[in-house]
Amino acid sequence: MKTFTYLIILLPCLFLSCSSDDLDSKQNQNDLEFLPEDTGGMQKANILGATNAVFGHYIYTPSNYNNNSPKYPLLVFLHGSGERGNSETNPDILNKVLANGPPKLIEKEEWHPKYPMIVASPQLPSGNWNPDDIHSFITYLIANYNINIERIYVTGLSLGGFGSFSYISTYGFDSYAAAIVPIAGGGSTNSGNKFTTTPVWAFHGDNDTTVSHNQSINMINAINEANPETRAKLTIYPGVSHNSWSRTYDSSGMGDESSDYDAFNMTIYDWMFMHKKSE
Repeated sequence: MKTFTYLIILLPCLFLSCSSDDLDSKQNQNDLEFLPEDTGGMQKANILGATNAVFGHYIYTPSNYNNNSPKYPLLVFLHGSGERGNSETNPDILNKVLANGPPKLIEKEEWHPKYPMIVASPQLPSGNWNPDDIHSFITYLIANYNINIERIYVTGLSLGGFGSFSYISTYGFDSYAAAIVPIAGGGSTNSGNKFTTTPVWAFHGDNDTTVSHNQSINMINAINEANPETRAKLTIYPGVSHNSWSRTYDSSGMGDESSDYDAFNMTIYDWMFMHKKSE
């Protein structure tokens, strides 16, 4: 009986040896473990007007994806101003979307997140990213693909970084996003209270003369002043100009960040997988 008593006492101690953060992370990733390995999927071009989506876009589906697949995480990538174009009148212009970020990594066969994801890369015809159009686009994707609605992530660079911030500034908790990663962007500092339930990790170069890194600093400060459930993070690269996105999306910037801000100590994709949209 004594041995049995000791076991009862020791077992809780074994469980308590795991930190609460570790346990939360493992619980959050339980729904990802059963997804089949992505050995190289297909990235398809859909010009504007070819589907019911508000944007022409590229859509990447993992290698084992089909109509009977389990539900996959979704990553929505918002490009910068240089990649805008109307593929309805000029189909070839959709290729501009492949210039940067996840669609570029996919095209180069350098896309290797820990778990498979559907990646949607819309093309903005002109102007700025409209939050309502972003929301409509994600609604279309949910209706047409097997998407885990608890795991929808939004990222963007430059103009797309502004678009990522703007989407949450407008929709708040009612957005589809479980987390966002804006790079070299900025937003309305009056909307910090809209981010209380949406984790944010922003990136910027401190030598950016196109969009000052102060825009990201001010935005992250505004969000954290509103006491979000998850503290917003900011990683700054010393001496880096506007293109702070390449080293972020391919993770080559890990270790090059300023020690005055948040460490780049995991890929942005691993960080995304830590977060799920709450009910």
